[in-house]
Amino acid sequence: MITRTSSLFLRTLREDPADAEVPSHRLLVRAGYVRRVAPGGYSWLPLGLRVLRRIEAVVREEMNAIGAQEIQFPALLPKEPYEATGRWTEYGDGLFRLKDRKGADYLLGPTHEELFALTVKGEYSSYRDYPVTLYQIQTKYRDEARPRAGILRGREFVMKDSYSFDLDDDGLARSYQAHRDAYVKLFDRLGLEYVVVKATSGAMGGSASEEFLAVAETGEDTYVRSTESGYAANVEAVVTPAPAAQPIEGRPEAQVHHTPNTPTIGTLVDFLNNAGLGRTFTAADTLKNVMLKTRQPGSDEWTLVCVAVPGDREVDMKRLEASLDPAEVALLDEADFAKNPFLVKGYIGPKALQDNGVRYLADPRIVPGSAWVTGADKVDHHVVDLLAGRDFTPDGTIEAAEVREGDASPDGHGTLVAARGIEIGHIFQLGRKYTDAFEVDALGPDSKPIRITMGSYGVGVSRLVGVLAEQNHDDLGLIWPRVVSPFDVHIVIAGKDETVAAGAEKIAAELDAAGLEIILDDRKATPGVKFADAELLGVPTILVVGRGLANGVVEVKDRRSGEREEIAVDAIVEHLVKLVRS
Repeated sequence: MITRTSSLFLRTLREDPADAEVPSHRLLVRAGYVRRVAPGGYSWLPLGLRVLRRIEAVVREEMNAIGAQEIQFPALLPKEPYEATGRWTEYGDGLFRLKDRKGADYLLGPTHEELFALTVKGEYSSYRDYPVTLYQIQTKYRDEARPRAGILRGREFVMKDSYSFDLDDDGLARSYQAHRDAYVKLFDRLGLEYVVVKATSGAMGGSASEEFLAVAETGEDTYVRSTESGYAANVEAVVTPAPAAQPIEGRPEAQVHHTPNTPTIGTLVDFLNNAGLGRTFTAADTLKNVMLKTRQPGSDEWTLVCVAVPGDREVDMKRLEASLDPAEVALLDEADFAKNPFLVKGYIGPKALQDNGVRYLADPRIVPGSAWVTGADKVDHHVVDLLAGRDFTPDGTIEAAEVREGDASPDGHGTLVAARGIEIGHIFQLGRKYTDAFEVDALGPDSKPIRITMGSYGVGVSRLVGVLAEQNHDDLGLIWPRVVSPFDVHIVIAGKDETVAAGAEKIAAELDAAGLEIILDDRKATPGVKFADAELLGVPTILVVGRGLANGVVEVKDRRSGEREEIAVDAIVEHLVKLVRS
């Protein structure tokens, strides 16, 4: 089929959209692939939909190749299954909730674990039915607080979610590995630059969890990798190596010192190093106590929590939130301090917290026997040589401190370096969270019930359009990998001569007959406008039919490299078919 730009529903833009933050957003709108409808909501125009469908086709092929079977659920779902698993409240404000005319509660599905589990329970009952893997490619909804970056972070998006159901954990491990291998093939076929990193499970639940991150400076996810091993992890999943505990016997007693005007770590360290204490202090010797409040999903009640980190580190809110998930987390405001006068702002120490029943969670580096300088719960006073395990005992550990380049790798090999990425896939070994909730059992060979175990595996299908645009563009426009390009060849008629137009039509017809998808720019626009649009749209091969036709040649341009080559008209169809299919 030949698509003619003269009749194609397409309007390219010369100016960037005002709200565009990243290259993919800017170029997909300018090239007429998508249009914004509302914050986090986009329409797919003909070219964008062609790319989306091609990505979906690759996803289907790889899912079908591992024996997964496609089904389709509604996006509008009843409350009850999500209430049974606790996710009706756990999702918090991120869930779109609504009522029908009779007052019944519904939601727009963010993921479909509950529905898959219930469907398998309703259809299968014997161990002979398992294992089974089901998937769907469907629109999902999440009420993002700050939708941004065009289709990279929206409130409505297309996702492939698949779910494996196995009789035992060994079977789950095999299903997990099958999906992992399929994702590697999928993302390799799309030509993506990506990494696989350890991840947290969040509201999904489960144990083993890995993310596939597309490498991008504009990415919202920070990940780290070791300089000497294959270790890689999302910063939210990094486990801090804890130092060895230190002996407590014979250590100096903790002493309270008058430390006027030292409410910050920097002012405290300066004071201590000029106080004649006989040693040099750094920020790493201090203990920073960060006051928070948490609220469980569905609750109106806030609870005080204190997180202790070494003073040379900041609290990473993403790591903190991941550690306390699904609770909502907020820093204390002035009203909170006023309600709790035992909290002496700038001088908070563990004693007053624990005397008043405040949960006290410490960084893994705060091991028994480690000595710290921290607040003495009194204005202008700090305590020196406060020993963990002797003078205070945390209620638990928490991963909340920032992860920095140069930190020791958790696997003991090398140090960490950081980069940014965009999540394109996530795989989970869910275990029995959902099958326990719905009592999904199979009758075993001994006629005893076997509780089924699940895996969950997602790919952001519509997000991949944006990710591919992020990784494949230049100053002139998009550069699609051939596997997802909306067309195989973009033919530009460069000239007003009817002979040139007729020659281009003839070549287009022959390429169409050979099975290639062609876009033919047959507009009456100037060659400059046509060339600019060809670069902007990003089809990997551009064929220019112009003045050279009189000499029996046409020009083939590679969109990615910019290389141009003159090819004889008589050989052009064979040349392009070979190029496209190679």
